[in-house]
Amino acid sequence: MAPHDIVRRGVSHSPEGRRVFATLTVEKNLNLGGYLHRKEAGRARDIKQRVIELFPILAERRRQLAGTLSGGEQQMLAIGRALMSEPRILLPNEPSLGLSPLFVKLIFSIIGEINARGVSILVVEKNARRALSLADRGYVLENGAITISGPAAELREDPKVQEAYLGGAGLNRGPS
Repeated sequence: MAPHDIVRRGVSHSPEGRRVFATLTVEKNLNLGGYLHRKEAGRARDIKQRVIELFPILAERRRQLAGTLSGGEQQMLAIGRALMSEPRILLPNEPSLGLSPLFVKLIFSIIGEINARGVSILVVEKNARRALSLADRGYVLENGAITISGPAAELREDPKVQEAYLGGAGLNRGPS
């Protein structure tokens, strides 16, 4: 299926490593994410406003080149760009990659808020503790195969999952 058809069906991806268009402004990056709505200026503006409400820093940086943003700001832009198509399902790949603990907490909080607004989220994330704190359901992949799956609450309590993916016992410390 062509990428634009996938997006038109309601699936949007925020890639690993952010992959913003570094030589374009924040605003142009967002506009590219909303290309399906390019002929509906009012709708595109409304969608962008909702994205800005989630990520207020993007409004402040709208004329700044995306490549000059911090890693956390670039992650916000990548997710914001993905939201510009009004997806039914958002696929953030490694949203915490390379971010400070403060930005990791913020990004996961916003992903939770996006989900609460009715967008389904399928997160691929190596920070299993953080991902399972947000998820309804979890899947553990090893060498491309699902080896463990189930409700996230059960996986958080599973001794095997704790030992292999959550740094041993003591999961109750909360997300890191």
